[in-house]
Parts: sequence; structure tokens; C-alpha cells
Amino acid sequence: MIERHAGGERVILVALDFATPDFAESVAELRLLAAGAGLDIRGEVQGKRSRADAALFVGSGKADEIAALVAATEADVVIFNHELSPAQERNLERRLQCRVIDRTSLILDIFARRAQSAEGKLQVELAQLQHLSTRLVRGWTHLERQRGGVGMRGPGEKQLETDRRLLGVRVKALRERLAKLGRQRRTQRRSRSRQQVLSVALVGYTNAGKSTLFNVLTRAGAYAADQLFATLDTTTRKIYLPRLAESAGAEPASGEVVLADTVGFITRLPHDLVAAFRATLEATAEADLLLHVIDSASPGRERQIEAVDKVLKEIGADAVPQLRVYNKLDLTGVAPGVGRDEYGKLHSVYVSAQTGAGIELLREALSEILLAVRLRNEAGKPDDPSPQTTVFST
Repeated sequence: MIERHAGGERVILVALDFATPDFAESVAELRLLAAGAGLDIRGEVQGKRSRADAALFVGSGKADEIAALVAATEADVVIFNHELSPAQERNLERRLQCRVIDRTSLILDIFARRAQSAEGKLQVELAQLQHLSTRLVRGWTHLERQRGGVGMRGPGEKQLETDRRLLGVRVKALRERLAKLGRQRRTQRRSRSRQQVLSVALVGYTNAGKSTLFNVLTRAGAYAADQLFATLDTTTRKIYLPRLAESAGAEPASGEVVLADTVGFITRLPHDLVAAFRATLEATAEADLLLHVIDSASPGRERQIEAVDKVLKEIGADAVPQLRVYNKLDLTGVAPGVGRDEYGKLHSVYVSAQTGAGIELLREALSEILLAVRLRNEAGKPDDPSPQTTVFST
């Protein structure tokens, strides 16, 4: 029988190169995730393999190397930059004599630390329990013991079965509470729709500068920091665009637009997290426009764009018009500006949320696009993928 080792703050990072082009960038991202979780990185182990070992993921020799580093640095936890099976976690903990977690568990831990709102905490707990449910199957052997005692010996109920049943009850309760919150959120959105209030959602890779840009546009004072997943809870504020008001007879209310700052995405975002945050991300799928914020200074920006587009497709938001906002110009030296396609329609804006450069260009771009959206809505036309109604991305 085996009991899981206790966790801690001293960690060893492990990453294997399976001949993927983004390996170095993925390792750098793992370091940022660990640092963002407040962990003390004691060392790193890297290696190359054609495929993962079925039992230990890294193979026997590399496992011995990791074990030696754990002993030398007195590390408490080994974090793999990959997804491990329950059996691999169990075998590695036996071999390394310390706690072993994978990339998914690390991201879930960060989400648990950062969630502030009641809904955010419920969503993170649901994701954690869904992930834990996979650990109960072929996971730890002590869960298979019979519960016994004086007067209670016999077949009884296995601890594994008890844990699975209790976990299922809690998951059901969380889903019901989130469903209720989701219905309330949809009621609010229908109310805004009846009032013909346009909505814009900020999306993008984590640490691309969404919250900073959100604060510049709304003066909301939302928390922003140079770290992965600095904020998790969706924040909604109204912004005023004079050009929209002028087009509707200068009525102040007609110039108001609802802007939502959403959770950042990341490569290999855990599926359980996407499922748990689906109620929140529904606002993204129902927005009139997506502002896709991109870190223009990142060498892996193209891969990050693909990762965001993949999640948007998964939540049904890939058909929503999208304006790409290339942020952090202060780190690249590029001048603020706008990009248009061959039809003259806007598809990108270049800004620096940190310095404010290009923000007025972004406001003008928002006014131009949302004015077209409002005219389309007033005409009662269905969504048309033609260049006249859709913002294209290059």
C-alpha cells in the first residue's frame, strides 16, 4: 500500500523534448507558471525521447537522475511539463520518494489560488474534482481497502467506491449552482440585448496585457500583473464611444458599450477548466465583437494566436467577429497604427496599453466596427460572413 507524499514549495521541473518545435518556449512557460504559483525552483531536468515510457514517462535512467537531484536539493515536489496518467504518477512517487504532479495539476493549483469571486471559486473547485476523479481510477492502492472495524467486518464498501460516490455528489451540486448562475447571467445578457447595448469581450493568451488594456479603456482599476493568470474572474464595465452616440442622434445611452475582461488562455489549457468555465465563457460566444489581445513582443505569438483560436472554437466563439490588438509596442519599438484587409475593413490595431500609445486608434476602430454591427442589427439581417459585415484576421 502507498500513501501520497505531502506537497511543498521546493520543486524540480521536468520537461521532455518529443521533437516539438515549441519545446524551449514551453519550458520557459513552465518556469513562469511555477514562479507565478510562488514556488521555489530548485532545479530542472530535461531530456529527449521519441515517445513517453508507459510506466515512468521518462524512463528508468532519467528517473534515477531526477531522484538524485531531488535528494541533493531536498525538493518536495517534482512537476512535469506534460500530462501524466494516474499510474505514472504513482510509479514516479514510489521511485522519487516525493510528490509528483503534472502541468494540468499546476495550472489548477494556480487557478485555485487566484479565484476571487464566488462563481470563480465554484468553477475552479469543479475543475479540480473532475481532474481528481481520473486519479481515483488506477490511482492509489490504499483507496481499495475495505472500511472495517468491530461489528463492521465483511464485504462493506471500499474506500475507493466511497470517495467516488462522495465526489460525484459534490460535482453534481457544483454543476447545479453554476447552472443557476449561468441562467442569471443569460437573463442579464437578454436584458442588455433588449436595450440594444453592444458587447465586446477581451480574449487572448495569458499575460498578453488584457487586464491592463481593460483598465486603460474603462478606468476600472482591475488587478493586473506581469504573471500568468493574474486574474481569473470576468470583470464587466461600460465604456462610452461618442461616435456611436452621434450616429444615433447624440443620445448618451446609445454610445455605451459593455466591455468584458475574460480569463486568459494557454497552450494545452486543461479540458476540465474549459468545461468548468463554460458558463463564464458563454459571454464571449455571445459578444458582438472580440478584441483578441496579442503580445507583439513574444517570439511565440503565432503559436499563442493558434492556442486562443482553438479554445474559441471549442466554446463556440469562433464565428464572432474578431479584431486583433497587437499590444506591448513599447517593447518592440513599432509605431501605433491600424491594419486593413483588401476590402478596406479593419482587422488589427497596434497599441501599448502600458504607455497609452494607440489607444485612441483602438477607440476609433471600435466605433467603426460597432457602428457597422449596429446598422446590421437594426436592419435585422442574419450574420453574413462577407467582408461587409465581418472583421477579418490576417
